[in-house]
Amino acid sequence: MATDSNTKLLVETLTAQRDTFLVQWSRTVGEALQGRLSIAELNRELGELYEAVLQGLVAGGLSGRGDAFGEVRSLLIELSRNRARQGFTPTETARSVLALKEVLEPTLADDHEGARVYLQFARLLDDLSLLTTEAYVRTREEIISSQAEQLLELSTPVVKLWDGVVGVPLVGTLDSARTQVVMEKLLQTLVDSNSTHAIIDITGVPTVDTQVAQHLLKTVVAARMMGAQCTISGIRPQIAQTIVALGIEFGDIPTNASLSEALRQALNEVAREADDDVRGLL
Repeated sequence: MATDSNTKLLVETLTAQRDTFLVQWSRTVGEALQGRLSIAELNRELGELYEAVLQGLVAGGLSGRGDAFGEVRSLLIELSRNRARQGFTPTETARSVLALKEVLEPTLADDHEGARVYLQFARLLDDLSLLTTEAYVRTREEIISSQAEQLLELSTPVVKLWDGVVGVPLVGTLDSARTQVVMEKLLQTLVDSNSTHAIIDITGVPTVDTQVAQHLLKTVVAARMMGAQCTISGIRPQIAQTIVALGIEFGDIPTNASLSEALRQALNEVAREADDDVRGLL
């Protein structure tokens, strides 16, 4: 239970003028959000938050970091995550809490005792607004990370070129994270399509250095472990010169200047394997 007179005065004021304060709070926040959130949803969020704050004050006083304000913190984290997903700014999100100070100031700060209570409660609301910013930033980071993964997936397609032949057209820089995605998608496609040949086309890769070559070799080795033959196509003259200058060796991995030539050779291999299978059955 609240033990000091300041908290008691605050609880009595919030309880007595609950409806008035909620209407003003919703109006102030709604104006800041410029109608981008429905009135019903805004009233629900702020109503739940108001009741949780009131219960926290009754149970734990003005210590917002205590257990009494656990529900308040949970509601604010949920509110912040929703605001982040809906595209609101951190300032607009924090203002959902800070606007309550504007609502209470005319009522509480009209005398010395009320002003003291108001300042204490304002500090509590400031701490809670910092919590909303932290939760907002974490959610935005999660969203950005998820979007980056989705873009990575889209930028590394594995396509079926022919029965038994799949292709991986790479565009842009090949780093460790992208190599892992390429490996996983290539190996899964080899299994799903029952393919025995894979063509990794690097026409869209601007430069090939030692690190990129290592990533390519890892992908080829992984595919070979699945029983697929791999060819690297798109070896342009500049890329070939760089590879030679760096002393990079692809060993027994077939390479081609163009995807069409690599595909032609792969189809010949597939046809030859099919003929061998037929002769083996006779």
